Amino acid sequence: MKIINCTTFRKRLIGLMFKKEPIDFGLCFPKCNSIHTFFMFQPIDVVMTDINHNIKYIYSNFKPFKIILPKKGVYYTYELPVFSSNGLKINDKF
Repeated sequence: MKIINCTTFRKRLIGLMFKKEPIDFGLCFPKCNSIHTFFMFQPIDVVMTDINHNIKYIYSNFKPFKIILPKKGVYYTYELPVFSSNGLKINDKF
């Protein structure tokens, strides 16, 4: 699966908001330990890792219009197509 690094202000601001067609790629947000899914029209999977890419949190089938509050020890946050995190476990490398 293609993962796009969101390092510009615009990419970080928009993310997957307003996407109505099913997504087949993921987004990586460096230096990001919280997200919201406001204005998203489909559920996503969220994987949060530390700076060494060790998985700390997995949110499968995370619904639109929800918030993940800041998590300690998280450096990267990945927004992925729904159910693409199946098979991943806490402390796995991503």
